[in-house]
Amino acid sequence: MKKLINAIKNLNQMQKEKTRLNKEFKITEKVFDEIKINSKLNEKQKKIANEFLDTAQRYYKDAKYYQEKGDVFSSMGCLNYAHGWLDAGLKAGLFVKK
Repeated sequence: MKKLINAIKNLNQMQKEKTRLNKEFKITEKVFDEIKINSKLNEKQKKIANEFLDTAQRYYKDAKYYQEKGDVFSSMGCLNYAHGWLDAGLKAGLFVKK
């Protein structure tokens, strides 16, 4: 009986994690849709901004890959890195809201 109860608890926890992961994907997608590279940047700064955006997109794609593999932990980690790059770019003025 304990094993069954633990299995049910684990399933409930996994469902909560998947729900949170889906929410984080939506937030990340919204940020990608709402930002653009700041047009007031010089060429060197634009290159850096593109690198920030590219890195965030790559982490996002990695998060999708891990989600498809059922690895919620790694997927969430990749999304957190994507958020970090996007947030840093916004705070540094590399990105602006559309």
